[in-house]
Amino acid sequence: MTKSAFVTILGRPNAGKSSLLNALVGEKIAAVSSKPQTTRTKITGIITEGETQLVFIDTPGILKEKDRLASHMLKAIDSSVGSVDAALLVVDAEKRAGEQEKALLKKLSPKTPVILAVNKIDLFKNKEDLIPIIAEYSSLADFSAIVPVSALENDGIDIIKRLLKDCAVESPHYFPDGKFTDQPERVIVAEIIREKLLELLDDEVPHGVAVDIETLSEHDNREGEGVMDVSAVIYCEKESHKGIIIGKGGAMLKRVGQLARQDMERFFMIKTNLKLWVKVKEGWRNREGLIKNFGLSND
Repeated sequence: MTKSAFVTILGRPNAGKSSLLNALVGEKIAAVSSKPQTTRTKITGIITEGETQLVFIDTPGILKEKDRLASHMLKAIDSSVGSVDAALLVVDAEKRAGEQEKALLKKLSPKTPVILAVNKIDLFKNKEDLIPIIAEYSSLADFSAIVPVSALENDGIDIIKRLLKDCAVESPHYFPDGKFTDQPERVIVAEIIREKLLELLDDEVPHGVAVDIETLSEHDNREGEGVMDVSAVIYCEKESHKGIIIGKGGAMLKRVGQLARQDMERFFMIKTNLKLWVKVKEGWRNREGLIKNFGLSND
């Protein structure tokens, strides 16, 4: 008898939702950085173990609606909580419980079981220091379970999987058993590039960046080995940002390309030829057409 469960992953920006999704799935399918608002759209991760399939929906961290892109990010949250079998609320163990968690819990149906994942416990040398933090978060709702976890060190991941499997209901598997994400190759490639920009650039610049994959194809080289050819345009909002992204003598753009190519080769298991360009699109985060063109619309 096959079972499935749809699980939404919620939490404030930088709580570690995407890191936890990657740890659960066992593959890096979501961009991860120390900067908030790394995730911009709904990203689906899939685990199939035995007769049970878990489908995870990673959502952007809740934030204020300051531009049209933020509005789409908020829509992604609202559309992900409607009809799920379970929710995973991810919190940062170093942060106090607050209004953001309360607002997220209000979006869920009262009937939806919610597991609280207290993340980043690896930052605590004395684990007894977690007791008052867990007690504070536990007062927010009647959680079906509270699990201290470290997405970075894979601590507590198996416990969460087991608890979520208990939420699965009898149904067909909605994705092929070997599949671990529904994201197209172009989206994954764009997210890998954007992650490197988040890692290497100062706070202001990468949040105004979008990546558009112009071409993605494969060919065999002279040795008969497969090669993936990727050409991508990095769009930024200001001319000054363009100079920062390119760097002195093109050094920064070269570094972004080098790190992104390495990740692509690991993920797709194929040699990759990556070409990057940088262009300016002023105010693109408030231009509906560009938001849709960049695949960031959650309509």
